[in-house]
Amino acid sequence: MEWQPDEQGLQQVLQLLKDSQSPDTATQRAVQEKLEQLNQFPDFNNYLIFVLTSLKSEDEPTRSLSGLILKNNVKAHYQNFPPLVADFIKRECLNNIGDPSPLIRATIGILITTIASKGELQTWPELLPQLCNLLNSEDYNTCEGSFGALQKICEDSSELLDSDALNRPLNIMIPKFLQFFKHCSPKIRSHAIACVNQFISSRAQALMDHIDTFIESLFALAGDEDCEVRKNVCRALVMLLEVRIDRLIPHMHSIIQKSLSPQYMLQRTQDPDENVSLEACEFWLTLAEQPVCKEALSGHLVQLIPILVNGMKYSEIDIILLKGDVEEEDDTVPDSEQDIKPRFHKSRTVTLQHEGGEGEEGEDHDDDDDDDDTLSDWNLRKCSAAALDVLANVFRDELLPHLLPLLKGLLFHPDWVVKESGILVLGAIAEGCMQGMVPYLPELMPHLIQCLCDKKALVRSIACWTLSRYAHWVVSQPPDSHLKPLMTELLKRILDGNKRVQEAACSAFATLEEEACTELVPYLSFILDTLVFAFGKYQHKNLLILYDAIGTLADSVGHHLNQPEYIEKLMPPLIAKWNELKDEDKDLFPLLECLSSVATALQSGFLPYCEPVYQRCVTLVQKTLAQAMMYSQQPDQYEAPDKDFMIVALDLLSGLAEGLGVHVDQLVARSNIMTLLFQCMQDTMPEVRQSSFALLGDLTKACFPHVKPCIAEFMPILGTNLNPEFISVCNNATWAIGEICMQMGVEMQPYVSLVLNQLVEIINRPNTPKTLLENTAITIGRLGYVCPQEVAPMLQQFIRPWCTSLRNIRDNEEKDSAFRGICMMIGVNPGGVVQDFIFFCDAVASWVSPKEDLRDMFYKILHGFKDQVGEENWQQFSEQFPPQLKERLSACYGV
Repeated sequence: MEWQPDEQGLQQVLQLLKDSQSPDTATQRAVQEKLEQLNQFPDFNNYLIFVLTSLKSEDEPTRSLSGLILKNNVKAHYQNFPPLVADFIKRECLNNIGDPSPLIRATIGILITTIASKGELQTWPELLPQLCNLLNSEDYNTCEGSFGALQKICEDSSELLDSDALNRPLNIMIPKFLQFFKHCSPKIRSHAIACVNQFISSRAQALMDHIDTFIESLFALAGDEDCEVRKNVCRALVMLLEVRIDRLIPHMHSIIQKSLSPQYMLQRTQDPDENVSLEACEFWLTLAEQPVCKEALSGHLVQLIPILVNGMKYSEIDIILLKGDVEEEDDTVPDSEQDIKPRFHKSRTVTLQHEGGEGEEGEDHDDDDDDDDTLSDWNLRKCSAAALDVLANVFRDELLPHLLPLLKGLLFHPDWVVKESGILVLGAIAEGCMQGMVPYLPELMPHLIQCLCDKKALVRSIACWTLSRYAHWVVSQPPDSHLKPLMTELLKRILDGNKRVQEAACSAFATLEEEACTELVPYLSFILDTLVFAFGKYQHKNLLILYDAIGTLADSVGHHLNQPEYIEKLMPPLIAKWNELKDEDKDLFPLLECLSSVATALQSGFLPYCEPVYQRCVTLVQKTLAQAMMYSQQPDQYEAPDKDFMIVALDLLSGLAEGLGVHVDQLVARSNIMTLLFQCMQDTMPEVRQSSFALLGDLTKACFPHVKPCIAEFMPILGTNLNPEFISVCNNATWAIGEICMQMGVEMQPYVSLVLNQLVEIINRPNTPKTLLENTAITIGRLGYVCPQEVAPMLQQFIRPWCTSLRNIRDNEEKDSAFRGICMMIGVNPGGVVQDFIFFCDAVASWVSPKEDLRDMFYKILHGFKDQVGEENWQQFSEQFPPQLKERLSACYGV
């Protein structure tokens, strides 16, 4: 006997469904309670499926809602459904998948997929065969409904379908789907492609076996009249390109060639339907990242470049969405909170100075983002710009003959939308085509700087971004020619009446600061006046970017900022903000980061402000640790703390210790920072440990007497953190150990065994990042400097990587102490260096001007070795030297 609903029960369920469509919150609450009561009755779910599939007299939204409530029940309690109920639901679903209503078919499809994903694919063996069978139905609704359900199952369970657990149904399904690529209904064709597409990335064997048919079928649909079909074809080609498996290499060329045949991908990239053109544009972006890109595309640039450039214009819909920025002034309108993206603090990592410039891994300003926040995150404009950027990096200056003729027409075009896209193009190619652009820059720069005053805000903002991409070149020219006019105009834009322009100008100025460094010193007064004025003008979101511009300025000009007139301009507004913000306010992050840079730059100039800043940082650390403790003991009573507060506070304390040096002594003496540091160094979160080791190193340099009593407790923790799995933690722990060595001297002896083996292991590891290698080498050298007897026996195990990692470091204190250590260890164990002596010679030659006594140490070792082996052997040995090394050693050390 089939189950039949009881009339009274049915009316109750229908009333519930009607009530749940009411907007009234009290009614909604009553509905929730009623649902919980009804869920106690096992056959309540039978009523729900009955309304969905059989009660044709009801309206569709009510029937669909019944199915969605059932779906939620399946998600929550399917394992408790009695077998009879579960079977009834499954049978009803399959019998009604061809309902005449698209909404009801889709709801049944979702229900089937939800049951399938509850592990039921294994226990519902007839599901896939039946759905595949129903595809053959003459009835369009049945075919479409079954395909809709199959597509959802392929999306949710693609791995399971290709596994032995189910006896690999894909072997039947894939050929079946491929037959439907030729179906007369576009909806069905689209479903069929979407189903197969689910298996490209996982390289499913069943698809690989039919890859030829698949690719041919895709190209047969290349010109399909339906935009959903075209979109799925483009998506398939992009994914095929991405997996780039060896299987496909023979096909790669045919895929690319056919995609490139003038009528296909190039046309699709100009498809009137933006969803299709965006999928097609992804093809170029993906291809640009493949090794075959250059040979595949070189013949097609002449057609492709204009299409990409054309895609970089704002669309009409973009302009409507951006109306505020087309209409200009909006800087008096407060920001809505959801406009403000969460910020992530980048914890402090200690790096060394290299030959030829700053620390190698300079802060990465995310400058590839021509920020269209207001628009959907990814669109044709962004995708086209990204593709052009990557292609510029592949083809370099070969791109320019195709671009320059276009650029001229764009940059001087009377229509602002076209002109704006030209400025974006110029910015996108800056990285890849810099060499080839140099001859044109002297005449382009004044034009771009002029665009900073354009009537249209969107032109002004894109000009800021593009100019920042050429900042490196601007700074390489005499300052009066471009730097001064650019800086003058950018500062005006920082005070623009439009918020998007303010934001773009602030970010661009931060990039310019990083490039120009001390070139900015003559203009400091002017710069600070502008930045301080912006404090009073900016709304919430841009204030956060302003902090970054101020922090970057401090990093770039360093101690030049320490002038009374500059301090008087800058500090009052910063401290006013500091006092305004509560301890729980996330705006503290960027402000603390900014103050950290300012404190480091001002050094003793920060003294008048240091006490309240120091105290608050200690409080933030203490509060966070206390909250973490409460949470770990009673997670149901307390919330987990946001540890970023503690990380940022530790980093600002580092900045204070570095800037104030010995003056930080009294602050540390009057606080419990060492106890807190002991807890932070053992925190479960790597970023907390990373920042606490940086602070430990800075306090060691600034006020060691306060650190020394804790060394016995701290050293074992440092030893366990020499784990290169956590690169930055390991890097900062290594650096701190080196600083501690220099203060402890011979008293370091008991602790050598806690750290030496790990350090030697790290320096010999393949693929260790450069910064970590350098810090490890410095610390090994410093350990050897204070305890040569303990470290020298291992010399042979590390001398070679030690020499190669320090040859590119500039002459400085850290390098000096490390090399003294090596010399002392060679004195204790000369045999340890013999096999790798050429590396030692090369490392010695990397010094430009060592101190007199260090030079003598080098001299003695080089001559000692030469005397030991005798003149003739030395001649033979030095024949292997590169000519430069030979000259250097003979000029400096007479060997």
